[in-house]
Amino acid sequence: MSLTVVGSIAYDAVKTPAGARERMLGGAATHFALAASFFDEVRVVGPVGDDFDAESWATLRTRGTLTDDVEHVAGGKTFFWSGVYPTANLNERETLETDLNVFEHFEPKLSDAAQACDVLFLANIQPDLQRQVREQCTQARFVAMDSMDLWINIARASLEQTIRGVDCLILNDEELEMLTGAPNTLRAAQELLGWGLTSVVAKQGKYGAQLFTNEGQFAVPAYPLQDVTDPTGAGDSFAGGFVGYVAAAGGEATHEVLVNAMAYGTALASFNVEDFGTERVAVLTAPEIEERVAVLERITRFENRPVALLG
Repeated sequence: MSLTVVGSIAYDAVKTPAGARERMLGGAATHFALAASFFDEVRVVGPVGDDFDAESWATLRTRGTLTDDVEHVAGGKTFFWSGVYPTANLNERETLETDLNVFEHFEPKLSDAAQACDVLFLANIQPDLQRQVREQCTQARFVAMDSMDLWINIARASLEQTIRGVDCLILNDEELEMLTGAPNTLRAAQELLGWGLTSVVAKQGKYGAQLFTNEGQFAVPAYPLQDVTDPTGAGDSFAGGFVGYVAAAGGEATHEVLVNAMAYGTALASFNVEDFGTERVAVLTAPEIEERVAVLERITRFENRPVALLG
């Protein structure tokens, strides 16, 4: 199977209670690709500028990720974001600077190989652009997308039209409720399944994630960690593990496949937050992932009681 991701490639500056980095590789497509590359061939589509250095190219190509569709904009600078996590629980994030640079006028240009993907992930970009990409990838068997509250507020009609053309929507729980006006995540997911989606994933940060399909529901907690260094890119790493697993399963997004994909996405996200930017996932190994998936399986298993204990 082949997997295409379209989204941002960036440099980030981050400060957390654990430390800081003045310039590190980031971006939704980057974090997604590093996670998904454990499962299948990944082709990245996104723009970079003249400042995108050799070390960054090498990291992006970790585990064979294909970068032929990465657009080098001559004379431009790569998308830059700066932020700080001021509190120890890392629930709050303050954006200090956002320089779109080459990303401001990004118009995805997909090669024939990128268009011929079996699985497609539309990372967080303008809904119009996501829809244009989706319409080019006519052979994709499974299409998932991410978005954010900005597009819900300023481009709702376009966003809704785009969502109705994909198979899976991945948002955090508050964004799902904002999008639908529903009072809780369950009702929001049920409404979205009525739009024609086959699955909805609600990201819940340090509490884990929930999956909703027409066959049922599933929830997985976040992998238990004593220390978190930097949560930047965790959601994109989760998406990379989740969608990458579906690609490895042949694009057959049954409820059972998606349940397992949730575990692998959660495991990948847990490694992402252990260090800054891409530093941990870039050196990650498959056995480490399998070990954490096994832990998630063990701590979420519920054994049936042999006899009724109530009444």
